[in-house]
Amino acid sequence: MAEKTGPPGLKGYPNTYDPNFKGPVAKRSCTDVLCCIIFILFIIAYILLGLVAWIHGDPRRVVYPTDSKGHFCGQKGTPNENKTILFYFNLLSCTSPSVVVNLQCPTTQICVSKCPEKFLTYMEIEFAQKTSQNYWTYYSQFCKTPFGKPAKALAQLLLDDDCPTAIFPSKPFLQRCFPDFATNNGTLTVGNKTTFEDGSGRTRNAIELRTAANRVNKILDARAVGMKIFEDYATTWYWILIGLTIAMLLSCMFVILLRFIAGILFWVFMVGVIGIIGYGIWHCYQEYNNLQGRPNSHLSVYDLGIQTDISMYFQLKQTWLAFMIILCILEVFIILMLIFLRERIRISITLLKEGSKAIGYIPTTLIYPILTFTFISICIAYWAVIAIYLATSGVPIYKVIAPEGKCKHENTTCNPEIFNTTEIAKACPKAQCNFAFYGGKSLYHQYVPTFQMFNLFVFFWLINFVIALGQCALAGAFASYYWAFRKPDDIPPYPLFTAFGRAIRYHTGSLAFGSLLLALIQMFKIVLEYLDRRLKDAQNNISKFLQCCLKCCFWCLENVIKYFNRNAYVMIAIYGKNFCRSARDAFNLLMRNILKVAVMDKVTDFVLILGKILVAGCIGMLAFLLFTQRLPMIIEGPTSLNYYWVPLLTVIIGSYLVAHGFFSVYAMCIDTIFICFLEDLERNDGSTERPYYMSQSLLKILKEPTLRAKKQ
Repeated sequence: MAEKTGPPGLKGYPNTYDPNFKGPVAKRSCTDVLCCIIFILFIIAYILLGLVAWIHGDPRRVVYPTDSKGHFCGQKGTPNENKTILFYFNLLSCTSPSVVVNLQCPTTQICVSKCPEKFLTYMEIEFAQKTSQNYWTYYSQFCKTPFGKPAKALAQLLLDDDCPTAIFPSKPFLQRCFPDFATNNGTLTVGNKTTFEDGSGRTRNAIELRTAANRVNKILDARAVGMKIFEDYATTWYWILIGLTIAMLLSCMFVILLRFIAGILFWVFMVGVIGIIGYGIWHCYQEYNNLQGRPNSHLSVYDLGIQTDISMYFQLKQTWLAFMIILCILEVFIILMLIFLRERIRISITLLKEGSKAIGYIPTTLIYPILTFTFISICIAYWAVIAIYLATSGVPIYKVIAPEGKCKHENTTCNPEIFNTTEIAKACPKAQCNFAFYGGKSLYHQYVPTFQMFNLFVFFWLINFVIALGQCALAGAFASYYWAFRKPDDIPPYPLFTAFGRAIRYHTGSLAFGSLLLALIQMFKIVLEYLDRRLKDAQNNISKFLQCCLKCCFWCLENVIKYFNRNAYVMIAIYGKNFCRSARDAFNLLMRNILKVAVMDKVTDFVLILGKILVAGCIGMLAFLLFTQRLPMIIEGPTSLNYYWVPLLTVIIGSYLVAHGFFSVYAMCIDTIFICFLEDLERNDGSTERPYYMSQSLLKILKEPTLRAKKQ
């Protein structure tokens, strides 16, 4: 008999099937060819976009600061080669509101070789140069074009804008000259002075100068924090690597032990996670109790505001109270899950054992996450490079900037070569024509924002395709294990390599189709987020509510698509059909076996998540004890850390990602085995002619409870 009809009364089951089916179909044809062609065309266009951006863009515009004429500071082969630092003529003018609007300070900016080291004004130089030419030689290096002596009057100098009216002690930061601020007995000073002359006959103080500097560079206050974090990483980098290595070994050990003592290991996961969270609750309570009575500890996060020094938040009782409440809720949630899901946990343990056997017979699957990580890293790097080159494409664009912000021509395009002879200069005497950004009026420059959107869209498509390729390859390998009647003798050689080759050769179009659906949804989410930020001030309560509803809907839709895509890739790996048919068959198969799906649910994923938390928690707890010098008798960790939480969070997040790489293989293995199990039940009846391919433990744990439920 060549073929049999499917089980009666099962809507959506294929009309015919091959009773001699023994695993993933070997003879296949290419699926979703049209989508494959479109995908390849998009990749070719993506490569061409990279080449065009590489021709027009210049990443040096990000690295080097740019003066008022659009010239780079420190660029080799130019007059500014030895002038690597940007100097502002009048930094005090940067308090103007136009700084926020135009992102440019309305003052002349030139490239210099070093920053000023002392207080001098142009008026002082006019008298001092009569006794010593050295004063003028030093001062003239901060002028546009050095000339022999200060022959111009101050009024003419301001009109021609050749030299700054005053200079003051500065230090280079981010290749820009910023005032040399210091604190003396709680008083802000610049060059050991609290007040100084601005060169125009006015006396200014250091606070005014600090305000102007903050307008130019918002991260000036974060300079100390950034340097301290860098120092912490330089001190603890080898400890971080040791922690990630231990996380990898611990994850690998858990994967091996799951094959032999899955039940015991599960309870180790439970007790370990509950214990780690319990320790976190106790520690938060101790910190909260220790802050009782300390000054300012009663303040709220709202009172503190946004601070660049994050450690200040840990000096508030409210912070530790919030952490303690969150951990308590998480602890109660896990305990309730254990109580209500105790029967399903027994099923999960059986599936974990079966998955451990499959991974044990195909150990190369544990290495596959490294390949996925490599592909994703390449995609991220290519996207970032194109984004930078596109952002730096074009020629210098100059805009009119007025210090007072009252010129009617402000923010209009201008030409610095002839600006002083135009009507704008006459109408607005204090206005300047300064460099604003890079752009152009050509067809290419007009479509740069569109190219950036295309870059982001193809990036999402490629990332989802890489993940889909990994899921399909792993599903094909684990399906080969399941449909081997005598394990491991009947498992074909190199199952992962074979499944990967089949996915690339025959099903690139199907994988691209599923990835395209996710990429479109993710792009819609990005557009919604962009509109939300742009229209934030103009929104009312109704529009905000609708915006939240849309975000929630797209989030749910994305997760539903991911779930169905995952099952569709399993069916593609087994039967080699196109994406839509595979998704339909997977959906019908799950709906026909809804009781088994309800029994399994996502308990196994819950168990694996607990395993990830346990790995990250164990490594994090050891890192916490090490970085806070609480293990001096056992091992001496790094001393004098500025912010111990920086390397601590790095170790915790890194350990979780390492564990996720190992356990994601497990999750794919269990999903594939479950799909194959359902197919096995519908194809076979356990007789000699049509025996089951599943193990007896899997048959007992998944089939018998369902049969009892049907009888009831």
